Amino acid sequence: MAAAGGESSSQNTSDELFQHFISEVKQIEKRDSVLTSKQQIDRLLRPGSSYFNLNPFEVLQIDPDATDDELKKRFRALSILVHPDKNQDDPDRAQKAFEAVDKAYKLLLDPEQKKRALDVIHAGAEYVEHMVKEKKKQLKKEGKLLDVEEDDPEVFKQAVYKQTMKLFAELEIKRKEREAKEMHERKRAREEEIEAADKAKREREWQKNFEETRDGRVDSWRTFQAKGKKSKEKKNRSFLKPPKVKMEQRE
Repeated sequence: MAAAGGESSSQNTSDELFQHFISEVKQIEKRDSVLTSKQQIDRLLRPGSSYFNLNPFEVLQIDPDATDDELKKRFRALSILVHPDKNQDDPDRAQKAFEAVDKAYKLLLDPEQKKRALDVIHAGAEYVEHMVKEKKKQLKKEGKLLDVEEDDPEVFKQAVYKQTMKLFAELEIKRKEREAKEMHERKRAREEEIEAADKAKREREWQKNFEETRDGRVDSWRTFQAKGKKSKEKKNRSFLKPPKVKMEQRE
């Protein structure tokens, strides 16, 4: 009876957790109703997404200053929206979108990777701020009003966004070039290693063959020398003519 009661209590707890999960899912879907699953998938797989999605904060649509708890909640919300099980009418694209979200989330869970991403974003903002200062410096030099379009917070934000995307893209291009170079160097080193091994193998085989056939070569040479000596002796004998006998004349 006690065991049955324990099982019932455990079942109730599981049901409560499941209901809580369903409730949370519904809240997430309601909160993000302005961005449907299809819209999120389209956003994550839009042309140029291989570069747009280099910015993990852009992928998750979360502020770089967001807390870890906010990051976790945003990941859950977005991953539910684009999950293949929720988009069975377009599972392949949904899977790719889900992988992009999952990759961005895992990257931001790594302190070192997250710092690198933040450094790029800060570099983008600093560049735009520098450009704004340079523009105002030029306007002041020309005696004009120190008004630039980046004074509008939204324009400034867009400028930082574009510069940040450019920096992420440049870093990715450099990474690919470095990776291609390293791969080429590894390939060349491997080819040289194989060539050296083949050369050593050929030399070993030649040496082995040389050793194995040495006795035969020596015997052949001795036979050749012996035949040459006999032939020479025979030749010499053939040239030895008997002396002519001088006939005596009688008177």
